[in-house]
Amino acid sequence: MFRFKNLPIRWKITFLSLGIVIFSLLIGGIILLGYMAETKEEELSQRTLITAQLVAQYKSVQDEINNEAASDILQPIAERTRVINNVDYIIILNMDRIRLTHPIKERIGTKFYGGDEDPAFSEHIYTSLASGDHGYTIRSFVPIFNEKSEQVGVVVVGNVLPSHRELINEIGNSLLYVFIFATIFGMWGAWLLANHIKRQTFHIEPDQLARVLVERTATFNAIRDGVIAIDQNEKITVINQAAKEIVNAHGDVVGAKIHDVVPDTRLPEVLKIGKPLLQREFFINNRAILSNRIPITVQGKTIGAVAIFQDKTEVTRLAQELTGVQAFVDALRVQAHEYSNKLHTIAGLIQLDQGKKALDYIFDLSEEQAELTSLITHQIHDDSLAGLLLGKYSRCKELGIKLTFNQNSNFINYPEGTTIHDLVIICGNLIDNSIDALVDTNKELKQITFSIKEAEDFLTIQVGDTGEGISENIKEKMFRRGFSTKQKDGRGIGLFLVRSIIDRIEGNIDINSEVGKGTVFTLQIPMKRKVGVRL
Repeated sequence: MFRFKNLPIRWKITFLSLGIVIFSLLIGGIILLGYMAETKEEELSQRTLITAQLVAQYKSVQDEINNEAASDILQPIAERTRVINNVDYIIILNMDRIRLTHPIKERIGTKFYGGDEDPAFSEHIYTSLASGDHGYTIRSFVPIFNEKSEQVGVVVVGNVLPSHRELINEIGNSLLYVFIFATIFGMWGAWLLANHIKRQTFHIEPDQLARVLVERTATFNAIRDGVIAIDQNEKITVINQAAKEIVNAHGDVVGAKIHDVVPDTRLPEVLKIGKPLLQREFFINNRAILSNRIPITVQGKTIGAVAIFQDKTEVTRLAQELTGVQAFVDALRVQAHEYSNKLHTIAGLIQLDQGKKALDYIFDLSEEQAELTSLITHQIHDDSLAGLLLGKYSRCKELGIKLTFNQNSNFINYPEGTTIHDLVIICGNLIDNSIDALVDTNKELKQITFSIKEAEDFLTIQVGDTGEGISENIKEKMFRRGFSTKQKDGRGIGLFLVRSIIDRIEGNIDINSEVGKGTVFTLQIPMKRKVGVRL
């Protein structure tokens, strides 16, 4: 039995290209046919309307329409005008809707029943599309007025729209020539492309290439040491599964910039110095990693670099690490809800004709948002962290909690060994912890204070709240994975992640809490690390 998938690549490309050409021609023909039909309809509409207006302006028509012999007088005029203007019919109606002229003489003297003529007897000029015995017809209606500007009748001029078959017959030869030439050149181009691909793949069929690739990829991913290679443009060319697990990369990152996948990498340094860096130790995701970084050279020229690294510890990898994405999604949801309420308020004021109050309300909102945004963006020089803080502010506002930012906060440079993901995790989880501490309390003052200050030696992050405080018993357990005072799924991971990051970057956490009054978390992160060579 013949199967398309068993064909050689040359014939597959040829047949597929031919199919695409034919399909494209078909779609193009349908679009062209539609355009021609639309153009024809517009043309006939203009012709019928102009003809009807011309007949309505004939003085003989205006004067003789109420004559007892009107049909004998007007029929020759209508027929002569019909032939000259190339329309299918011209019907003159008196105010009793009696046909005074018609191409079919038997219908002269009969009453007109079109279903769309009523507006014309109320002095309206218009064009309509009607369905008749011979297909769709374009009809124009123009009222007839006498010298006293009194309506005495209506002129109906119609043209039958050509069918699709008739339109195709008009351009049939042209379409045939286009189809023949497009098919010939399409097959010729497809054959050349197929031959080129065959040469590029060493005359190996795609299924054979796929099998080789699968086998080599499986072998490569079976290596438990992490391997990452980059080209001279610092883009990842090779990465195995072990490396993805260690650096916490997701999806297909081949082709991405190495800095986008491993922000604190130093692998590109090997491209510049052209020498290997062997047996260097660093920490990543709370793991001690031993790394060898080696340049890739071809004919004496460095064209890339490869890092081979292995885990030196027995610590198991975290099941999931927050990256701040969920926080941003929640922030967008909160802001959407908040702005929806504000828009409803503005709409209500406008409906009550309180325009000035609506403007004042808008200006107040703008000033409040601009002041907050200006404070954060001018002092926090990172869009991700600034976005997180703005999102948390909106979330707190929704929950009736006041989140205040220290006016002296400042942040520009990351401490060595940290990334924006680390800071997002730390700040986001500490603020969330304070929100949890306040959301269920009955205190009148529900307030969270946030401060981030960069100095020469340390980056200090401080988050305080006016909650119920933390007992000594809970302080001993709060950083354990899975421990939470809230009995809900997914709890007990936030503070554990904060502690993991602080331990990895050799920072310090200080907790000042008094039961019934509140809690202040103070984190100090060293700007320079004593130990650590990064990937």
